[in-house]
Amino acid sequence: MLQKFYPGEYLDSAYDVPYEELYEQGYRGLIFDIDNTLVPHGAPADERAARLFSRLKKTGFACCLLSNNKEPRVKPFNDVVQVHFICDAHKPATANYRKAMELLGTGRDTTVFIGDQIFTDIYGANRAGIRTILVKPIHPREEIQIVLKRYLEKIVLFFYKKERGYENRNGK
Repeated sequence: MLQKFYPGEYLDSAYDVPYEELYEQGYRGLIFDIDNTLVPHGAPADERAARLFSRLKKTGFACCLLSNNKEPRVKPFNDVVQVHFICDAHKPATANYRKAMELLGTGRDTTVFIGDQIFTDIYGANRAGIRTILVKPIHPREEIQIVLKRYLEKIVLFFYKKERGYENRNGK
């Protein structure tokens, strides 16, 4: 039952994803959450985010930001990284994951979603049939509704790690 919430992969950071390997595997589109995936919640795009997107574009990726936030949050972030973006996305609904793939010119088999929340980011991307990478939140400061969901996420991650043998591989 919990498997529908499981990410394809679980990494420490969006900045640790082996993007060049993904490109070699045939992936061409990357969809990102913003808050606590690329920067702390509410923070502007920083130099690290700008460098990441510059690198991704040079590699050949088309990228899209997919956020449940409103345009006043998303557009200024995008003004720095200069990719496609969709705000007020209503994740985990799948419509805007599909819209993002249309913007990128990719399909389910050539797109990867990277985000920090299981019940919105990962669940929605899984429902849309997209490969998923869950990353650890960058910063513990979050809105109260997200803090409450993190407790439930810990339960899902416990079973995910147990099924995937994480305890045996790296002690985490």
